[in-house]
Amino acid sequence: MEEPDFLAVVDASDGTVLHETPMPNIGDELHQFGWNRCGCTASDRSHLIMPGVRSSRIHILNVADDPRRPWIEKVIEPEELVRKTGYTRPRTVRCLPGGTIAISMLGDAEGNGAGGFALLDAGTFEIQGRWDVGAAARGNFDFGYLPRTNVLVSSEFGAPIAYEPGFDVVDVRAGRYGRRLHFWNLADRTVEQTVDLGERGMVPLGVRWLHGADAAEGYASAALSSTLWHWHRVNGSWTADQVVTVDPVDRDGWPFPVPGWTSDLVISMDDRRLYVSNWLHGDVRQYDISDPAAPRLMGQLRLGGVLGHPADTDRELSGGPQALQLSLDGRRLYVSNSLYSTWDNQFYPGLRSWLLRVDCDEQGGMRVDPGFFVDLHRRPAGPARARGVRLHNGDCTSETCA
Repeated sequence: MEEPDFLAVVDASDGTVLHETPMPNIGDELHQFGWNRCGCTASDRSHLIMPGVRSSRIHILNVADDPRRPWIEKVIEPEELVRKTGYTRPRTVRCLPGGTIAISMLGDAEGNGAGGFALLDAGTFEIQGRWDVGAAARGNFDFGYLPRTNVLVSSEFGAPIAYEPGFDVVDVRAGRYGRRLHFWNLADRTVEQTVDLGERGMVPLGVRWLHGADAAEGYASAALSSTLWHWHRVNGSWTADQVVTVDPVDRDGWPFPVPGWTSDLVISMDDRRLYVSNWLHGDVRQYDISDPAAPRLMGQLRLGGVLGHPADTDRELSGGPQALQLSLDGRRLYVSNSLYSTWDNQFYPGLRSWLLRVDCDEQGGMRVDPGFFVDLHRRPAGPARARGVRLHNGDCTSETCA
Protein backbone atom coordinates (compact mmCIF):
# COMPACT_ATOMS: atom_id res chain seq x y z
CA MET A 1 0.00 0.00 0.00
CA GLU A 2 1.33 3.44 -0.94
CA GLU A 3 2.43 5.62 1.95
CA PRO A 4 2.20 9.39 2.38
CA ASP A 5 5.24 11.55 1.74
CA PHE A 6 7.13 12.76 4.80
CA LEU A 7 9.74 15.23 5.94
CA ALA A 8 12.86 13.53 7.30
CA VAL A 9 15.08 15.37 9.78
CA VAL A 10 18.61 14.10 9.27
CA ASP A 11 21.70 14.46 11.46
CA ALA A 12 24.17 16.04 9.06
CA SER A 13 27.14 14.49 10.85
CA ASP A 14 26.35 10.88 9.95
CA GLY A 15 23.06 10.74 8.05
CA THR A 16 21.00 9.32 10.91
CA VAL A 17 17.28 9.96 10.45
CA LEU A 18 16.23 11.68 13.67
CA HIS A 19 12.54 12.12 12.98
CA GLU A 20 9.90 11.71 10.28
CA THR A 21 6.85 13.95 9.92
CA PRO A 22 4.32 12.21 7.64
CA MET A 23 1.93 14.21 5.49
CA PRO A 24 -1.79 13.57 6.14
CA ASN A 25 -2.55 12.42 2.58
CA ILE A 26 -1.15 10.11 -0.09
CA GLY A 27 0.19 11.23 -3.45
CA ASP A 28 1.50 14.72 -2.66
CA GLU A 29 4.85 14.34 -4.46
CA LEU A 30 6.85 16.74 -2.28
CA HIS A 31 9.78 18.38 -4.05
CA GLN A 32 11.18 21.86 -3.55
CA PHE A 33 10.32 23.43 -0.23
CA GLY A 34 11.44 26.65 1.43
CA TRP A 35 11.35 28.95 4.42
CA ASN A 36 8.68 31.45 5.34
CA ARG A 37 11.15 34.29 5.81
CA CYS A 38 14.51 35.19 4.32
CA GLY A 39 17.62 35.27 6.44
CA CYS A 40 19.95 33.00 8.30
CA THR A 41 18.77 33.14 11.91
CA ALA A 42 16.34 30.75 13.59
CA SER A 43 13.82 33.55 14.24
CA ASP A 44 13.60 34.22 10.50
CA ARG A 45 12.95 30.58 9.64
CA SER A 46 10.15 29.41 11.87
CA HIS A 47 8.23 27.46 9.24
CA LEU A 48 8.88 25.27 6.23
CA ILE A 49 6.52 25.62 3.28
CA MET A 50 6.17 22.21 1.59
CA PRO A 51 4.09 22.05 -1.60
CA GLY A 52 2.86 18.85 -3.19
CA VAL A 53 3.59 19.26 -6.87
CA ARG A 54 1.13 16.51 -7.84
CA SER A 55 -1.65 16.96 -5.26
CA SER A 56 -1.46 20.80 -5.23
CA ARG A 57 -1.62 20.84 -1.42
CA ILE A 58 0.63 23.21 0.50
CA HIS A 59 1.82 22.10 3.95
CA ILE A 60 3.00 24.56 6.60
CA LEU A 61 5.42 22.90 9.05
CA ASN A 62 6.46 24.47 12.33
CA VAL A 63 10.20 24.08 12.93
CA ALA A 64 10.51 26.77 15.63
CA ASP A 65 9.08 24.81 18.57
CA ASP A 66 11.52 21.92 18.04
CA PRO A 67 13.64 21.90 14.86
CA ARG A 68 14.19 18.14 15.25
CA ARG A 69 10.47 17.36 15.42
CA PRO A 70 8.61 19.53 12.88
CA TRP A 71 4.83 19.40 13.04
CA ILE A 72 2.13 20.32 10.55
CA GLU A 73 0.52 23.60 11.55
CA LYS A 74 -1.68 24.06 8.50
CA VAL A 75 -2.60 22.44 5.18
CA ILE A 76 -3.87 24.51 2.25
CA GLU A 77 -6.07 22.29 0.10
CA PRO A 78 -6.00 22.40 -3.72
CA GLU A 79 -9.56 23.66 -3.93
CA GLU A 80 -8.61 26.84 -2.07
CA LEU A 81 -5.53 27.29 -4.22
CA VAL A 82 -7.54 27.03 -7.44
CA ARG A 83 -10.29 29.28 -6.11
CA LYS A 84 -7.89 32.07 -5.15
CA THR A 85 -5.31 31.79 -7.95
CA GLY A 86 -6.62 29.57 -10.75
CA TYR A 87 -3.33 27.65 -10.57
CA THR A 88 -2.23 24.15 -9.54
CA ARG A 89 1.02 22.17 -9.09
CA PRO A 90 3.02 24.35 -6.65
CA ARG A 91 6.76 23.84 -6.79
CA THR A 92 9.46 26.43 -5.89
CA VAL A 93 9.04 28.44 -2.66
CA ARG A 94 10.85 31.73 -2.15
CA CYS A 95 10.32 34.35 0.56
CA LEU A 96 9.94 37.85 -0.83
CA PRO A 97 10.72 41.25 0.71
CA GLY A 98 7.86 42.58 2.79
CA GLY A 99 6.62 39.47 4.56
CA THR A 100 5.23 37.49 1.66
CA ILE A 101 6.05 34.20 -0.06
CA ALA A 102 5.92 33.46 -3.78
CA ILE A 103 5.35 29.90 -4.98
CA SER A 104 5.79 28.94 -8.62
CA MET A 105 2.69 27.22 -10.01
CA LEU A 106 3.31 24.83 -12.88
CA GLY A 107 -0.18 24.59 -14.36
CA ASP A 108 -3.74 25.80 -14.47
CA ALA A 109 -6.77 24.04 -13.00
CA GLU A 110 -6.89 21.58 -15.93
CA GLY A 111 -3.17 20.77 -15.86
CA ASN A 112 -2.23 22.78 -18.90
CA GLY A 113 1.03 24.70 -18.89
CA ALA A 114 -0.37 28.16 -18.12
CA GLY A 115 1.58 28.59 -14.90
CA GLY A 116 2.30 31.61 -12.76
CA PHE A 117 2.84 32.38 -9.06
CA ALA A 118 0.76 32.13 -5.89
CA LEU A 119 1.28 34.69 -3.14
CA LEU A 120 1.24 33.57 0.50
CA ASP A 121 1.33 35.70 3.65
CA ALA A 122 4.48 34.71 5.60
CA GLY A 123 2.82 35.23 8.98
CA THR A 124 -0.78 34.04 8.61
CA PHE A 125 -0.09 31.61 5.73
CA GLU A 126 -3.19 32.79 3.93
CA ILE A 127 -3.29 32.63 0.13
CA GLN A 128 -3.43 36.23 -1.07
CA GLY A 129 -4.02 35.40 -4.73
CA ARG A 130 -1.74 35.58 -7.73
CA TRP A 131 1.61 37.32 -7.57
CA ASP A 132 1.84 37.77 -11.35
CA VAL A 133 -0.11 40.43 -13.21
CA GLY A 134 -1.35 39.98 -16.77
CA ALA A 135 -0.32 37.08 -18.99
CA ALA A 136 0.89 33.92 -17.28
CA ALA A 137 4.26 32.30 -17.99
CA ARG A 138 3.69 29.17 -20.06
CA GLY A 139 5.13 26.06 -18.42
CA ASN A 140 6.43 27.75 -15.26
CA PHE A 141 9.01 26.00 -13.05
CA ASP A 142 11.83 27.58 -11.05
CA PHE A 143 12.52 31.24 -10.28
CA GLY A 144 14.88 33.57 -8.46
CA TYR A 145 15.00 37.30 -7.89
CA LEU A 146 17.50 40.08 -7.22
CA PRO A 147 15.85 42.96 -5.31
CA ARG A 148 18.44 45.66 -6.05
CA THR A 149 17.96 45.12 -9.80
CA ASN A 150 14.16 44.83 -9.50
CA VAL A 151 14.29 41.63 -11.59
CA LEU A 152 12.84 38.15 -11.16
CA VAL A 153 13.80 35.41 -13.62
CA SER A 154 11.72 32.26 -14.17
CA SER A 155 12.11 29.11 -16.25
CA GLU A 156 9.81 26.73 -18.13
CA PHE A 157 9.31 23.00 -17.65
CA GLY A 158 6.19 21.75 -19.41
CA ALA A 159 2.49 21.11 -19.16
CA PRO A 160 1.58 18.86 -16.19
CA ILE A 161 -0.70 16.78 -18.42
CA ALA A 162 2.43 15.98 -20.49
CA TYR A 163 5.03 15.19 -17.81
CA GLU A 164 2.88 13.62 -15.08
CA PRO A 165 2.35 10.27 -16.89
CA GLY A 166 6.07 10.11 -17.77
CA PHE A 167 8.36 11.41 -20.50
CA ASP A 168 7.38 11.03 -24.16
CA VAL A 169 9.42 12.70 -26.89
CA VAL A 170 6.16 13.20 -28.80
CA ASP A 171 5.22 15.85 -26.22
CA VAL A 172 8.46 17.69 -26.96
CA ARG A 173 7.68 17.76 -30.68
CA ALA A 174 4.15 18.92 -29.90
CA GLY A 175 5.47 21.94 -27.99
CA ARG A 176 4.35 20.80 -24.55
CA TYR A 177 7.78 21.48 -23.04
CA GLY A 178 9.44 24.85 -22.59
CA ARG A 179 12.63 26.51 -23.80
CA ARG A 180 12.37 30.11 -22.54
CA LEU A 181 13.49 32.33 -19.68
CA HIS A 182 11.23 35.13 -18.49
CA PHE A 183 12.57 38.33 -16.93
CA TRP A 184 10.00 40.05 -14.72
CA ASN A 185 9.73 43.52 -13.24
CA LEU A 186 9.75 42.57 -9.56
CA ALA A 187 7.77 45.63 -8.43
CA ASP A 188 5.20 45.61 -11.23
CA ARG A 189 4.97 41.77 -11.35
CA THR A 190 4.94 41.75 -15.14
CA VAL A 191 7.17 40.11 -17.74
CA GLU A 192 9.45 42.71 -19.33
CA GLN A 193 11.43 40.39 -21.58
CA THR A 194 11.39 36.76 -22.70
CA VAL A 195 14.51 35.01 -24.01
CA ASP A 196 13.96 31.97 -26.23
CA LEU A 197 16.87 29.54 -25.81
CA GLY A 198 15.93 27.61 -28.97
CA GLU A 199 16.52 23.95 -29.71
CA ARG A 200 19.78 23.98 -27.71
CA GLY A 201 17.93 25.17 -24.60
CA MET A 202 15.07 22.71 -24.27
CA VAL A 203 13.44 22.35 -20.85
CA PRO A 204 15.24 24.99 -18.78
CA LEU A 205 14.78 24.01 -15.15
CA GLY A 206 17.03 25.48 -12.42
CA VAL A 207 17.85 29.20 -12.41
CA ARG A 208 20.42 30.77 -10.06
CA TRP A 209 21.70 34.33 -9.64
CA LEU A 210 25.27 35.08 -8.65
CA HIS A 211 25.53 36.42 -5.08
CA GLY A 212 28.07 39.24 -5.43
CA ALA A 213 27.10 42.76 -4.41
CA ASP A 214 27.58 44.04 -7.95
CA ALA A 215 26.54 40.88 -9.81
CA ALA A 216 23.53 41.03 -12.13
CA GLU A 217 23.86 37.71 -13.94
CA GLY A 218 23.27 34.02 -13.42
CA TYR A 219 22.82 30.57 -14.90
CA ALA A 220 20.05 28.29 -16.13
CA SER A 221 20.22 24.54 -16.73
CA ALA A 222 18.45 23.22 -19.83
CA ALA A 223 17.78 19.61 -18.87
CA LEU A 224 16.75 17.96 -22.13
CA SER A 225 19.40 19.74 -24.20
CA SER A 226 21.91 19.22 -21.34
CA THR A 227 23.31 22.71 -21.65
CA LEU A 228 24.08 25.54 -19.24
CA TRP A 229 23.23 29.13 -20.08
CA HIS A 230 24.74 32.33 -18.71
CA TRP A 231 22.28 35.23 -18.64
CA HIS A 232 23.37 38.85 -18.40
CA ARG A 233 22.52 42.32 -19.73
CA VAL A 234 23.78 43.71 -23.01
CA ASN A 235 22.89 47.36 -23.76
CA GLY A 236 20.04 47.23 -21.28
CA SER A 237 18.47 44.00 -22.58
CA TRP A 238 18.77 40.48 -21.24
CA THR A 239 20.56 37.83 -23.25
CA ALA A 240 21.60 34.23 -22.55
CA ASP A 241 24.67 32.45 -23.93
CA GLN A 242 25.28 28.72 -24.00
CA VAL A 243 28.45 28.17 -21.96
CA VAL A 244 28.47 24.43 -21.18
CA THR A 245 27.38 21.44 -23.26
CA VAL A 246 27.02 17.85 -22.04
CA ASP A 247 27.00 15.69 -25.15
CA PRO A 248 24.31 12.97 -25.44
CA VAL A 249 25.45 9.35 -25.50
CA ASP A 250 24.20 6.54 -27.77
CA ARG A 251 22.91 3.57 -25.79
CA ASP A 252 21.27 0.33 -26.87
CA GLY A 253 17.54 0.27 -26.29
CA TRP A 254 17.13 4.04 -26.41
CA PRO A 255 15.26 5.58 -29.37
CA PHE A 256 17.48 8.65 -29.18
CA PRO A 257 20.91 9.50 -27.66
CA VAL A 258 20.72 9.71 -23.87
CA PRO A 259 20.82 13.33 -22.68
CA GLY A 260 22.59 14.22 -19.46
CA TRP A 261 19.32 15.67 -18.12
CA THR A 262 21.00 18.58 -16.39
CA SER A 263 18.36 19.01 -13.73
CA ASP A 264 19.79 21.06 -10.85
CA LEU A 265 22.56 23.56 -10.14
CA VAL A 266 23.87 25.49 -7.17
CA ILE A 267 26.41 28.32 -6.83
CA SER A 268 28.76 28.79 -3.87
CA MET A 269 28.25 31.96 -1.83
CA ASP A 270 31.63 33.35 -2.95
CA ASP A 271 30.62 32.88 -6.62
CA ARG A 272 33.69 30.77 -7.31
CA ARG A 273 32.09 27.35 -7.85
CA LEU A 274 29.09 26.07 -9.79
CA TYR A 275 27.80 22.52 -9.20
CA VAL A 276 25.55 20.76 -11.73
CA SER A 277 23.77 17.38 -11.62
CA ASN A 278 23.24 15.18 -14.70
CA TRP A 279 20.44 12.87 -13.60
CA LEU A 280 20.54 10.41 -16.51
CA HIS A 281 24.29 10.36 -17.19
CA GLY A 282 24.80 9.99 -13.43
CA ASP A 283 27.40 12.60 -12.57
CA VAL A 284 27.87 15.79 -10.57
CA ARG A 285 30.17 18.38 -12.14
CA GLN A 286 32.04 21.22 -10.53
CA TYR A 287 32.94 24.34 -12.51
CA ASP A 288 35.22 27.26 -11.77
CA ILE A 289 33.16 30.36 -12.58
CA SER A 290 35.76 33.01 -11.74
CA ASP A 291 34.98 34.14 -15.28
CA PRO A 292 31.17 33.75 -15.33
CA ALA A 293 31.06 33.78 -19.12
CA ALA A 294 33.48 30.85 -19.41
CA PRO A 295 32.92 28.12 -16.78
CA ARG A 296 35.87 25.74 -16.49
CA LEU A 297 35.31 22.10 -15.52
CA MET A 298 37.28 21.31 -12.35
CA GLY A 299 35.89 18.01 -11.12
CA GLN A 300 33.39 15.25 -11.77
CA LEU A 301 31.86 12.53 -9.59
CA ARG A 302 29.97 9.56 -11.01
CA LEU A 303 26.98 8.68 -8.84
CA GLY A 304 24.87 6.12 -10.67
CA GLY A 305 23.04 6.90 -13.92
CA VAL A 306 21.84 4.85 -16.90
CA LEU A 307 25.23 4.67 -18.65
CA GLY A 308 26.60 2.02 -16.31
CA HIS A 309 29.78 3.79 -15.19
CA PRO A 310 31.19 2.62 -11.83
CA ALA A 311 30.26 5.01 -9.04
CA ASP A 312 32.94 7.04 -7.25
CA THR A 313 31.98 5.44 -3.95
CA ASP A 314 32.05 1.98 -2.41
CA ARG A 315 28.26 1.91 -2.28
CA GLU A 316 26.01 0.64 -5.04
CA LEU A 317 23.90 3.58 -6.19
CA SER A 318 20.52 3.35 -7.87
CA GLY A 319 19.24 6.20 -10.03
CA GLY A 320 21.33 9.29 -10.60
CA PRO A 321 22.17 12.56 -8.81
CA GLN A 322 19.34 15.06 -8.93
CA ALA A 323 18.68 17.67 -6.21
CA LEU A 324 21.66 19.62 -4.83
CA GLN A 325 22.14 21.72 -1.69
CA LEU A 326 25.44 23.40 -0.74
CA SER A 327 26.40 24.57 2.75
CA LEU A 328 27.10 28.28 3.11
CA ASP A 329 30.84 27.71 3.55
CA GLY A 330 30.92 25.70 0.31
CA ARG A 331 32.44 22.63 1.96
CA ARG A 332 29.49 20.20 1.96
CA LEU A 333 27.33 19.31 -1.04
CA TYR A 334 24.21 17.23 -0.35
CA VAL A 335 22.86 15.12 -3.22
CA SER A 336 19.61 13.15 -3.57
CA ASN A 337 18.45 10.96 -6.46
CA SER A 338 14.67 11.17 -7.03
CA LEU A 339 13.35 13.40 -9.82
CA TYR A 340 9.62 12.64 -10.11
CA SER A 341 7.91 9.36 -9.25
CA THR A 342 6.65 8.45 -12.73
CA TRP A 343 9.98 9.43 -14.28
CA ASP A 344 11.89 7.51 -11.61
CA ASN A 345 9.86 4.41 -12.45
CA GLN A 346 10.30 4.95 -16.19
CA PHE A 347 14.06 5.46 -16.29
CA TYR A 348 15.14 3.68 -13.08
CA PRO A 349 12.72 0.80 -12.41
CA GLY A 350 13.02 -0.33 -8.81
CA LEU A 351 14.87 2.85 -7.82
CA ARG A 352 16.41 2.74 -4.35
CA SER A 353 16.42 6.24 -2.99
CA TRP A 354 19.38 7.81 -1.19
CA LEU A 355 20.85 11.02 0.15
CA LEU A 356 24.64 11.39 0.33
CA ARG A 357 27.16 14.10 1.11
CA VAL A 358 30.13 15.24 -0.96
CA ASP A 359 33.06 16.97 0.71
CA CYS A 360 34.50 19.83 -1.34
CA ASP A 361 37.93 21.36 -0.70
CA GLU A 362 39.46 24.75 -1.51
CA GLN A 363 41.33 23.36 -4.51
CA GLY A 364 38.14 22.08 -6.14
CA GLY A 365 38.42 18.45 -5.10
CA MET A 366 35.23 16.42 -4.51
CA ARG A 367 34.92 13.23 -2.48
CA VAL A 368 31.89 11.27 -1.34
CA ASP A 369 31.85 11.26 2.46
CA PRO A 370 31.84 7.56 3.43
CA GLY A 371 30.41 8.39 6.87
CA PHE A 372 27.24 10.04 5.60
CA PHE A 373 24.61 8.07 3.70
CA VAL A 374 20.83 7.89 4.03
CA ASP A 375 19.26 4.79 2.45
CA LEU A 376 15.56 5.57 2.36
CA HIS A 377 14.80 2.21 0.77
CA ARG A 378 15.63 0.42 4.01
CA ARG A 379 13.63 2.55 6.42
CA PRO A 380 11.46 0.48 8.82
CA ALA A 381 8.18 1.76 7.37
CA GLY A 382 9.16 0.91 3.80
CA PRO A 383 10.85 2.51 0.77
CA ALA A 384 10.66 6.27 0.24
CA ARG A 385 12.10 8.78 -2.21
CA ALA A 386 14.75 11.42 -1.45
CA ARG A 387 14.02 14.65 -3.29
CA GLY A 388 14.73 18.18 -2.06
CA VAL A 389 17.24 19.06 0.68
CA ARG A 390 17.30 22.13 2.92
CA LEU A 391 19.82 23.04 5.63
CA HIS A 392 18.40 24.25 8.93
CA ASN A 393 19.44 27.83 9.76
CA GLY A 394 21.23 27.96 6.42
CA ASP A 395 24.00 25.76 7.90
CA CYS A 396 25.24 28.83 9.80
CA THR A 397 25.48 27.30 13.25
CA SER A 398 23.62 24.02 13.06
CA GLU A 399 24.60 20.75 11.41
CA THR A 400 21.02 19.50 11.37
CA CYS A 401 19.44 19.55 7.94
CA ALA A 402 15.89 18.88 6.81
